[in-house]
Amino acid sequence: MKVVFLGTSGSMPTAERSSSSTVIKIGRDLVMFDCGEGTQRQMVKARVGFRRDMIILISHLHGDHILGIPGLLQTMSLLGRERQLEIFGPVGLVDYIRSFSETLGGPSFPVIIYEIQESGKIHEEDRFKIIAVPVEHRLAGWSYGFIEEPRPGRFYPEKARELGVPEGPLWHKLQHGESVEINGSTVNSSQVTDPSRPGRKIVYSGDTRPTNDVRNLSDRADLLIHEATFMDELRDRAIEDGHTTVKEAAELAREAGVKKLALTHISSRYPDSEPLLNEARSVFKRTIIAEDLMEIEIPIPR
Repeated sequence: MKVVFLGTSGSMPTAERSSSSTVIKIGRDLVMFDCGEGTQRQMVKARVGFRRDMIILISHLHGDHILGIPGLLQTMSLLGRERQLEIFGPVGLVDYIRSFSETLGGPSFPVIIYEIQESGKIHEEDRFKIIAVPVEHRLAGWSYGFIEEPRPGRFYPEKARELGVPEGPLWHKLQHGESVEINGSTVNSSQVTDPSRPGRKIVYSGDTRPTNDVRNLSDRADLLIHEATFMDELRDRAIEDGHTTVKEAAELAREAGVKKLALTHISSRYPDSEPLLNEARSVFKRTIIAEDLMEIEIPIPR
């Protein structure tokens, strides 16, 4: 599993940073957080394919987070995409996509849009689920948690054989936590496997003030991707605009016990990111400043 930062700038792009977008690559599948202007070009640079199974999670409806959607859908259509695409986001997302589709023409493939009405689980697949919690920003919006399902623990075939369980479908059940019946006796999964291993967790804040919801969602996350629009000397401005300072994001990461913090949504007022990194690491050492096209491998927990 890899996280690829496609765009890491604040409200406007710079020569070094594109507008907001980040993707998780899980095998051949993609989960995209936000889709700012220029996202599809960054996808080409990062060799992220347009035909993959994919969902898009929009944090809020400010232009620097959504202006890449029209071009992305058009390019997917030109390339002959047929797979369904699901897009999640705040109320108003349907009207936005409908408005440009009426002008530019709709995509050639199914697009299902979900406007999130309340906190909680919004999407689930065999391997992972997506949780949404509200932000504290000038516009209504959502922060997202990508939570991988637990992985089965190590299976011991010799123990299964000793207990009389024949190789085949019953082994599969035991590997996945189920009990089986053999000659009137029950064999539990715990007798032949190690405890399950926790799945990986990635949290994306979107634009927001620090909130308890994001802090709780980020509990022991493998990676927290949090906006850091201002250094702490401009905290009053951050409060006024509904953003987070570098120091505040680091404090939240420390309190949540995350493994790594990646700061993004970097304002154009900071062409040199070293002062931001120094401020963050004075609070939370395991901090990086996300850069466009940076990739982070998220290892499987041992």
